[in-house]
Amino acid sequence: MHFLCTSHGLAEGQSRAFSVDGVELFGVRRQGQVFLYRNHCPHRGIALNWAQDAFLDDSASLIHCAHHGALFLIENGECVSGPCEGEQLQALGCHEDSQGIWLTA
Repeated sequence: MHFLCTSHGLAEGQSRAFSVDGVELFGVRRQGQVFLYRNHCPHRGIALNWAQDAFLDDSASLIHCAHHGALFLIENGECVSGPCEGEQLQALGCHEDSQGIWLTA
């Protein structure tokens, strides 16, 4: 397991970038649960964000690719709008305990 941050380091309705052993990933907290994904758009194979920690649309209800506007569900990474519709982000294992948020896989 790899420690990512304390629980307070990822607030409700926010996203945050992480790097573990050269792999870029990001987390989103929604309704108290943390979801982790590889920072890799299935359309072009590039990072989703332009600005640090900016992975959500204006409503903070969907993950947004800043490069071509694709929108992904936070809960499962499925693309629901854009050029990669029907494809998914690569979900990563996550565990949260009293110490914080951990990457498990």
